[in-house]
Amino acid sequence: MDPALLKERELFKKRALTTPTVERKKTDSRPEPTRDDSKRFKSSSSSTPKLDINTYKTATGSSQYRFGVLAKIVKHMRKRHQEGETYPLTLEEILDETNQLDVGNKVKQWLQTEALVDNPKIEVTPDGKFLFKAPYKLKDRKSLLKLLKQQDLKGLGGVLLDDVQESLPHCEKALKILQNQNEIIFITRPIDKKKVLFYNDRTATLPIDEEFQKLWRSVAVDAMDDAKIDEYLEKQGIRSMQDHGPKKPIAPKRHKTSQRKKTFKKPRDNEHLADVLETYSDNTLTQKNSV
Repeated sequence: MDPALLKERELFKKRALTTPTVERKKTDSRPEPTRDDSKRFKSSSSSTPKLDINTYKTATGSSQYRFGVLAKIVKHMRKRHQEGETYPLTLEEILDETNQLDVGNKVKQWLQTEALVDNPKIEVTPDGKFLFKAPYKLKDRKSLLKLLKQQDLKGLGGVLLDDVQESLPHCEKALKILQNQNEIIFITRPIDKKKVLFYNDRTATLPIDEEFQKLWRSVAVDAMDDAKIDEYLEKQGIRSMQDHGPKKPIAPKRHKTSQRKKTFKKPRDNEHLADVLETYSDNTLTQKNSV
């Protein structure tokens, strides 16, 4: 290259390094807020209320709050029924006894028309009042004993202790008296460990010899299933109980429709007039017309 051009290039670089550069800051395209806009912004922010957790929980529109009120009412109605208070109450009386008078009108309307009316644990009287709806209508231990006798006679089995405790006022006292009189029996259900109440029919008890009881208790069948017990009894020449039980009716077998195609036979008419009838073909008809 030309040495003169190289010198000019070096001088240009030195001048560029010595001259200072100033960077411009990026300007915001938005206009600055005026005095009126700032006032308006402050007033709008101050007018909106702050969300409080406590007020949100007790808001009349939230479903969680509604069902919490309903659960408290049902629990109170069950408790007062178990204590012997079986007279009906209005909605205002229920809310007063449960300390829920601050409930809003929307929730009251929902309780009056939907929640308490459709609840399976609440019964509505003709005059619009509410009662606890127990599984069984029991007043005292005599009515409980009558129910257990009916269950035993009809072969329906026992009654759950939980249902009796819900239905019978002062249940523990009545059960203690009946148990002391040997009128009832408690049996724990192995599936869910719930207690079942049965009537103790003393007329059905039979005296059993002690030797037979000892032999019965000495046989261990814990590790054997029904199939092994049946097999053992058959080897000993004893029929199992399954042959003596009520047999299920056998459904009659349906006959399958034959899928063969039925041959269609043409009907035979006027066979007795075979000699008399005459057939007319096209030739005979033309001969007759020409004559």
